[in-house]
Amino acid sequence: MKQAVRLDIQQIIDEQAFGAYHLRLTLLCALSVFMDGFDAQAMGFVAPTLSQQWHIARGALGPILTAGLVGMLFGALVFGPLADRFGRKKILVVCTLWFGAFSLLTATATTVTSMELLRLITGFGLGGTLPNAIALTAEYMPKKLRSTGVMLMFTGFSIGAAVGGFAAAYLIGSFGWQGVFVVGGAIPCLTAVLLLGLPESIRFLVLKGGRDAEVSKYLRKVAPQVDVPEGAHFVISEHKETGFVVGQLFTDGRALLTMLLWVIFFMSLLDLYFLNSWLPTVLHDSGLELGTAIRITAMFQVGGAVGAFILGRTFDRRKSFGALALAYAGAAVCVFFIGMAGSSLILQALLVFAAGICVVGGQTGSNAMAAESYPTAIRSTGVGWSLGIGRIGSIVGPMLGAVLLSSHMEMKRVFWAAAVPPVIAVIAALVVNSRISHSASHAAPQPASYSAGAAGNLQ
Repeated sequence: MKQAVRLDIQQIIDEQAFGAYHLRLTLLCALSVFMDGFDAQAMGFVAPTLSQQWHIARGALGPILTAGLVGMLFGALVFGPLADRFGRKKILVVCTLWFGAFSLLTATATTVTSMELLRLITGFGLGGTLPNAIALTAEYMPKKLRSTGVMLMFTGFSIGAAVGGFAAAYLIGSFGWQGVFVVGGAIPCLTAVLLLGLPESIRFLVLKGGRDAEVSKYLRKVAPQVDVPEGAHFVISEHKETGFVVGQLFTDGRALLTMLLWVIFFMSLLDLYFLNSWLPTVLHDSGLELGTAIRITAMFQVGGAVGAFILGRTFDRRKSFGALALAYAGAAVCVFFIGMAGSSLILQALLVFAAGICVVGGQTGSNAMAAESYPTAIRSTGVGWSLGIGRIGSIVGPMLGAVLLSSHMEMKRVFWAAAVPPVIAVIAALVVNSRISHSASHAAPQPASYSAGAAGNLQ
């Protein structure tokens, strides 16, 4: 009896050139996080107008700003493990439709309580979008372009937030603050339909087993030059994890790595959301017009898109995440000086843009590092829980800003305090990079043909 041909899926994917199929997948995932970015930053742009119209004190905006972030925290913790069980595509479509629908409903809020509740529920869907878009992109990218692919996809988030800033100035002026949530909800609902055209993760299907027909279909698209005979048996050079999925983040020597990633995400998102939530208000208070303050804040995300591209190429060329520590060091310097720039339009714009390169670019790099740190069976869980723990930082950031600003602390001292978290992230990133580099140097070499499946993890 003729033995079935064995094809190593991971090796085939890693040896592909970036093609049209990769581009289509990256753009669709980027579109989902584009609207995620738009919606996630919406409250930062809406806050000054909401404060005026509802007669809310600046410090009282904290619970409204953080309600969506609390939802994101639980969404990331819940939907990451669900995706490792049911598939990345299904959860991504559900989450995109979820946050789109509830964003539309947010436009109907008339009280602080209703606004907080709707932002909480919207955030639950938002929290499940990012880890699955990251995991799906990482699992189709060839190894030599994996970090670049993930980070370019994630620029959709930065671009969405930046476009949201420029659009918010127009939408608020023309349609009121409700217009921001109508646009931020309608487009994701349409995007969810487009996401039905995404493939399921081919690595996920192989690990689950019994899905050879689907694997063959997707493999012929992502690697059209590879002969895929009928009845081929697909393998992957990773073992299938068993046991409680979250507990697996702490097995096989991953405990310290997981804890350090959580520290990086916590510190990074604390600073990112502090700046996103309060920059429009702080710049407006310093003497700039509200529209100008919103547009300068949008440059933060434009810088993030630039930073993601630079860091992605650096990671893949050097096969190292050491540049991530440099990015966070730059973030600390930029944030330190923002508080001293006053109402200087040019200086503030330059500092905010540079901070975006380092803060948002650094967070994007952290996403790529987390995706590279875990095997397929627990990748969505690993990325999702890193983002979930990071969301605690994203909640602390705006609330800390509310406390510091309400205490009438000198503005420059507020930003000096905000420069501390990136310094902590620098130290953690250096240790994580050292562990990843050490693990990679001891990894077994890939087999020379497609017919063998080596044992091991993507570490």
